[in-house]
Amino acid sequence: MNKIILVLILGMVSLWGSEIHSYKEALELQKKNGKVIMLGVVRDGCHYCEDMEKNIFSDPNMPKYLEKRFNIAKANLSKEKLPLGLKVNFTPTFFFINSKSEIIKTIPGSWSVEDFKDLTKDIK
Repeated sequence: MNKIILVLILGMVSLWGSEIHSYKEALELQKKNGKVIMLGVVRDGCHYCEDMEKNIFSDPNMPKYLEKRFNIAKANLSKEKLPLGLKVNFTPTFFFINSKSEIIKTIPGSWSVEDFKDLTKDIK
C-alpha cells in the first residue's frame, strides 16, 4: 500500500502531475494549438502503468519532449469512462487523437524511454 501511495505522490511531480489534462480540457487546447491529443489510459493497481510512470514519465526529458508535441490527457479506467467509445484490452494504452477526433495511432503497453520516443516521433 505504501508503494502505491509513493508512486501516486511521485506522479504528482512528474508528467502526469504537471501538464496533464482531462480529455475534455485537452480537446479545448487542441482547438487553440492544433496539437494531437495523447490520451494515456491507466487503471488503479496496474503494475505496467506504474512502470511507465517510474521509468518513462519521471525521466526529466520526457515531459518537455511530449508537451512540445502533444496535448497530454489521462483517463483512469477505475474511475471514469473513456471518450469516443474507446476500449482497451490492457493498460497502459496510449491513444493519439487528431483534430477530427480520429485515432491516428494506438500504443499499448509499457516501454523504455528510447522506444516510446521512437514510437511517437512521427505522430503529427
